[in-house]
Amino acid sequence: MRNLRKYKRKFLLGAGLITMLASAQLHAAGTLVYCAEASPETFSPQLVTSGISMDASAVPVFNRLVEFKLGTTEIEPALAKSWDISQDGLTYTFHLRDDVKWHNNKEFKPTRNLNADDVIFTFMRQKDKNHPYHNVSGGQYEYFESMGFPDLIKEIKKIDDYTVVFELNHPEAPFLADLAMSFASILSAEYADAMLKNGTPEKVDLVPVGTGPFTFVQYQKDSRILYKANPDYFGPKAQLDRLVFAITPDPAIRYAKLQKGECHAMPYPNVADIERMKSDNNIVVKEMAGVNIGYLAYNMDKPPLDKLQVRQALNMAVNKDAIIKAVFQGAAEPAKNFIPPSMWGYNDEVKDYPYDPAQAKELLKSVGLENGFTLNLWAMPVQRPYNPNARRMAEMIQADWAKIGVTAKIVSYEWGEYLSRIRNGEHDAVLMGWSGDNGDPDNFYSVLMSCDAVKAGSNYSHWCYKPFDDLLQQARVESNHEKRVELYKQAQVEMHEQAPALMIAHSMIYLPMRKEVKGYIMAPLALHNFNQVTLEK
Repeated sequence: MRNLRKYKRKFLLGAGLITMLASAQLHAAGTLVYCAEASPETFSPQLVTSGISMDASAVPVFNRLVEFKLGTTEIEPALAKSWDISQDGLTYTFHLRDDVKWHNNKEFKPTRNLNADDVIFTFMRQKDKNHPYHNVSGGQYEYFESMGFPDLIKEIKKIDDYTVVFELNHPEAPFLADLAMSFASILSAEYADAMLKNGTPEKVDLVPVGTGPFTFVQYQKDSRILYKANPDYFGPKAQLDRLVFAITPDPAIRYAKLQKGECHAMPYPNVADIERMKSDNNIVVKEMAGVNIGYLAYNMDKPPLDKLQVRQALNMAVNKDAIIKAVFQGAAEPAKNFIPPSMWGYNDEVKDYPYDPAQAKELLKSVGLENGFTLNLWAMPVQRPYNPNARRMAEMIQADWAKIGVTAKIVSYEWGEYLSRIRNGEHDAVLMGWSGDNGDPDNFYSVLMSCDAVKAGSNYSHWCYKPFDDLLQQARVESNHEKRVELYKQAQVEMHEQAPALMIAHSMIYLPMRKEVKGYIMAPLALHNFNQVTLEK
């Protein structure tokens, strides 16, 4: 810690000195430095959907009732050691562990272990608009709301300190998998009460107290996050002494730090660098097919994007093959549906919109726009697994649309502001994407394209289409798997025909790391977990 204090002041002077700290940390015993791609928006998994915010909060600091076995979408016990489900699918009874200790910090020392009160606090904060914490930190719960949880959960009851019951209004096929997602991370009710009494309730979201394998120590905005191993963790203890997120937005700089030994691992490399990385004896490149989608959403509240022919024309004007070659360096496949081909329920019979600028012009002419129109095209400022270079992609789409008379002005902001503005619907067309959270098609469609998602702010197309939404609702309550498959296949047909978005690509994902990092397991759900990692001296 002395080294951290020594460098704290210097951090504020420039990025060059951040490298000095990272290098010093790297050579400390048991300290892993992860060159993260962006700053987290917050440290509460309830309030956000961005990957970096989940990586920085849900993964190291928190736990859930159930979790995914690392590297899979298989559900296993976590804070709940077991559970019972009623025959009608309406009652879930969770039996909690009684040995789970909360983290502490200089302002909070827990007096008890995790219990049912914490579970109830976590979900009622999101559900109950009159809850004292509902509006804290903005009160926006995109996952909870877009997945219909306010209507799904009828009641949560405490039977005793270590037994909690969820009563549902209707059966929900993916309910257990949903509870393994980051937004369902369990927060401390006692910590929340203490911060409310102190007049600083927002600290619950900014200075997190969880039960996870690492405890949060310090965040220096846009610079670094420091965690230390939790000696009281109820599960397998972290093998590292410390974990450092060195926030490094530029992928070229992340790569340079990795080469120099100033960080151990980095996400989202420039795809053009992959082969060079693989030839470096000091670097190991982990890779797998991503459960993801990179797409462009049309804001249908903004004319003329409310016209189907316009959206179809814009789709047909874009050369996706050229984008995949230039932006993804071929490490992706063209997308025609919102879910990847590896996911159950995928409808391969859907025919993609062809690349046909001439037909696109005819479609615009049919709605009186033969002279084209102007719109803004928003491009992400950060690399994501589903889009390694949004600016380059936007420039290629801009050039394609110009050929049919459509003028696109490219817009971008800092990542947190970008997300905030598109949630508020300021965009015309926006490049975004998604990495799956639980292996269920519902996680793509309900969170991002349902009518509930419009209200929650995560449906960037502002597309609420009843025939499509009805299919989603039916699929969520259906217990027969084959029937669910057919419902999602029908939903893909409806989405294709209405064209609320341009499906661009399903990409490979890569994680380059130093050879001394051992035991890292890539997750199909795109989060980064260093709990099981060791460093070889």
